[in-house]
Amino acid sequence: MKKHLLIVLSIVFALSFVLAACSDNSSDGAAEDQDQPSPEQTNDQAQDQPNDQPADGPKEGGVVTYAVDTAPEGFLEPGFYGSAVDAELLSFLTEGMFKTEDDLKTAPNLATWEESEDHKVYTFHIKEGVKWHNGDELTAEDWAYALEVLGHPDYSGPRYDNVKDILGIDEYHSGKADHIEGVKVVDPYTLQITFKEVKINNLDNLWSFPMPKKYYEGISVKDLPNSDKVRTKAIGLGAFKLKNIVPGESVEFERYDDYWQGKPLLDGVIVKVIDPSLISGMMQNGEVDAMGIRPADVEGLKSASNVQVIEQQGLSYSYIGIDFGHYDKEKGTGVMDNPKFQDKKLRQAMLYAIDRQSLINAYLQGFANVANSPIPSVFWTRAPESELNPYEYNSEKAKELLAEAGYKDTDGDGFVEDKDGKPFKINFGHYAGPAAFEGRAQGIIQNLRDVGLDVQLMTGALVEFNTYNDMKDNDDPQLELFFGAWGTGSDPDPTGLWGSKSQWNYGRWVNEESDRLLAEALSEKAFDENYRRETYIQWQKLFNEELPALPLWENMDLYAVNKRIQGIHVNSASLLNDVHKWWVTE
Repeated sequence: MKKHLLIVLSIVFALSFVLAACSDNSSDGAAEDQDQPSPEQTNDQAQDQPNDQPADGPKEGGVVTYAVDTAPEGFLEPGFYGSAVDAELLSFLTEGMFKTEDDLKTAPNLATWEESEDHKVYTFHIKEGVKWHNGDELTAEDWAYALEVLGHPDYSGPRYDNVKDILGIDEYHSGKADHIEGVKVVDPYTLQITFKEVKINNLDNLWSFPMPKKYYEGISVKDLPNSDKVRTKAIGLGAFKLKNIVPGESVEFERYDDYWQGKPLLDGVIVKVIDPSLISGMMQNGEVDAMGIRPADVEGLKSASNVQVIEQQGLSYSYIGIDFGHYDKEKGTGVMDNPKFQDKKLRQAMLYAIDRQSLINAYLQGFANVANSPIPSVFWTRAPESELNPYEYNSEKAKELLAEAGYKDTDGDGFVEDKDGKPFKINFGHYAGPAAFEGRAQGIIQNLRDVGLDVQLMTGALVEFNTYNDMKDNDDPQLELFFGAWGTGSDPDPTGLWGSKSQWNYGRWVNEESDRLLAEALSEKAFDENYRRETYIQWQKLFNEELPALPLWENMDLYAVNKRIQGIHVNSASLLNDVHKWWVTE
C-alpha cells in the first residue's frame, strides 16, 4: 500500500506521500490501472512544463483547483497519514529535510549532512530561518521530537520502520529508556543521528519530516493523531498553509508568504473531492485545473483544447494480497497462522488463472504492463524478465497445479474441494471507486472461478476505501484475497512492504530466506552496486517462485492539467513537485 508503499519503504516525501497505502492517481486508479504504451519514459526523463509558456514569464496571483476522487482520511501530519490522498494534501502543506531528485536519489532540502567514515553517524545541518506556518522557527528539536514520536510506545501510525534502525530505538520503543540514544541535538540547527549498524540505505530510510514540537506541546503521543492540531488546524513548512476544511468535500490552502524558498506565485490551492464520473466534464469546463486521472478518462480529455494529458512511467504496481495470518503488534512481526493458502501450487495456480493482459486492456485501456516482480522496472535493481517466470495466462496449467496440490472437484459442482474433500470457498475484497473497479473485480473473480475456485466478492459489494484500509490494518479475516496497490519510495529496497516485520506486509508473509536476502542487500557488502543488484535479483526470483502475493501490473501515472497552469514539473514520483513555482496565465 515505499508503499507507500509503500507510502510507501524509503519514504522520502514526494515518494512516500505516495506510498502509502493504495494510491489512486495512476493508471490503475488506486496506485493502479494501465496497459500497452510500454513507455520508454523513465525517471530519467522527467517532464517539465508540458504547456507552451507565455513570453511574459511567471506572474503572481490566482487560485488552482486540484481534484481527488477519494475523500482523504484527514491526517495532516506526515507521521500518521496512510492514504495517497492525504499524501497529496501534504505535498502542498509541508516538506522534509531531504528531497528526491528525478534520478530517485536523495538530496538535501531543509538540511545538509556529513557521514562518518564507518557509515554509522550522520551529522545534519538544518537551514536557519525556516518557519512553521505559525511563525515558529524550525529547529533540530523539532526533528528529534518527530523521531521520538515515531519511536514512542504509544505511537500507532505506520512509520516506525523509518526509525527502527536508529541506535537505542528498541529500548525507547519498549519503554526501558526515556530517550533515543542515537539522537543528539548538538545545537538548534544541528542534529546527530547514530545508526545501529551499517546499511546502505540508512539515510534513504530515515524519517525526514520534523514535527512542530512547541505547537504539539501538551498533546500525548497517543492522542496526537486525532487531535485538532493534526486534523483541522495543522501547520507545516510548505508553500501553502491550511485555510479551511469541509470534511469529505474540500481542503483549502492559502499562500504562505514566509515560505523558505520565497513567496509562492499562486494565491492558493483548493483540493476538491469529486465524483470520478465527472472528471472529464469538470476538467473541460475549467472547474478543475489538475488531477491524477484514470485510463478511462484519457481519450475524452486528449480531445479537450484546454487540457494537457501527461503520461509518466511511475513507481506503482497493483497486486492481489493473500491472507497468511496476522500481525503481532507486541512482537512486531507477521505470524503465518492461516493454513488456507500455504500451498505454493495453489498460489501459482491462481496467478496462471488470471488473464492479466486482458484485464489491462479492458479496464486500464492499455495503460499498464504485466508485472512479475514487486520492484518497478524504473529501478536499476529490477530483475530481467528472462530470469522470472512470466506466469502467462494458462487456465489449463492452473487446473493441473490445483489437481497436483490436491484441490479436486469431488462432488461435480464445478468447484474444487480442499485437500480433505471439504468445500473450499474464497472471499475476494476490493475497494470502491469508479465503475471500472467493479468490472475489474468481477473479471478477476470470474478468471478464478473458471478454473474451479469458488471465489466470491467479499460482502457482495466493493468496500468504501477508508473502511477497506482499516480492514487490512486490522487483519480482518474476511479479506482472504484482496486487491492492493503500492507506490514505492525512491529506494528500491522492498523491505518496508515485504519484510516479515513490516506492518505494511498486509498478507503477513514470513520467510527466512526473503528476510536474509533483504538484509544482505542493505549490508556493508551492498555498497558494491553489482552485489546489491544481484542480491535483489535473487530476492525477486524467490518472490516470483513463492508468490506471497499475485503481482498484476505496473502502472503508468496519468495526469490532466489545464493549460493555464505553468511551472509544472512531473517525474516518476509525482505531479506535485515545486508547487511554489506553479502559476497561471489567467
